Amino acid sequence: MQRSSSKPLRIHEVAVRDGFQIEPHFIPTADKIALINALGRSGVAKIEATSFSSPKAIPALADAAEVMLGIERQPHVTYAALVPNARGAERALQCRVDELNIVMSASETHNLANLRLRREQSMAGFADILGLASGSAAVNASLSTAFGCPFEGTIADEAILELIADLVAIGITRITLCDTTGMANPAQVKRLCSLALTAWPDITFTAHFHNTRGMGLANVLGAMEAGITHFDASLGGLGGCPFAPGASGNVCTEDLVHMLHAMGHDTGVNLQSLLDCASQLPAMVGHAVPGQVLKAGKWDRQYPAPGSLGSVQQRLAGTICGTAS
Repeated sequence: MQRSSSKPLRIHEVAVRDGFQIEPHFIPTADKIALINALGRSGVAKIEATSFSSPKAIPALADAAEVMLGIERQPHVTYAALVPNARGAERALQCRVDELNIVMSASETHNLANLRLRREQSMAGFADILGLASGSAAVNASLSTAFGCPFEGTIADEAILELIADLVAIGITRITLCDTTGMANPAQVKRLCSLALTAWPDITFTAHFHNTRGMGLANVLGAMEAGITHFDASLGGLGGCPFAPGASGNVCTEDLVHMLHAMGHDTGVNLQSLLDCASQLPAMVGHAVPGQVLKAGKWDRQYPAPGSLGSVQQRLAGTICGTAS
């Protein structure tokens, strides 16, 4: 079943959490806050600003509370934080987050590697977090390895749909389908997203793709054909799962917005503002970033004609005139 939508597309920025968490050196808190503030002004719909995980587990985000309490809040932006458990949720709620992002894997093996929990334990923890967040913040559940696991291989669509049903049954109304290691392909994405939207039309589904095998933007198009309108992306293409062999960065936010705008879609995002933000990343993280549009320029960028072109045109004109005579 093919769906299409003329609804505005919503971009969720995850670089400050998903990207910075695996960088080898600590990004100063003031720099994180300044970047989040600039991203908020760019028009993105959501920013996942940090993670309230154990500082020992993720030292790069040990300043989660300082970041959340220090940012400017734009009225059109949802400010989210990843929380691994009820304790993390309590800390995040004290910092006035708009949304808690809770995570589990469709793969039992990946869930054990990433969270040291079985899936049923994760689901039980979600119920506790929903109780804590009631009336204070929204809750989004991210389903990792929804399109394949590097340990278990392909996860059957039926298994993903059963997990979604379990999430809906405990009260989750926002769900992100994550291609954690870039194993998805557009046909698979379109099929699974269509099944999910058909079964639960009132659930807000977000698609989260990595560009590990160069299919990130193509998978976005597959999700759009199914009717998905919310997309995670990471400024500069930063990111990657530390518990997934071979994983590389997320779909690049500025590249995604550039593609969507070139196709005539409305995202509400100022692309130049995103590019300005992305231009700061290499100095912040200490290395080049994967984003392409920052390097090549926008698709409609025009360059002056080469200076030698005039003489070439003159020679061609002479040749044509000579032939005609």
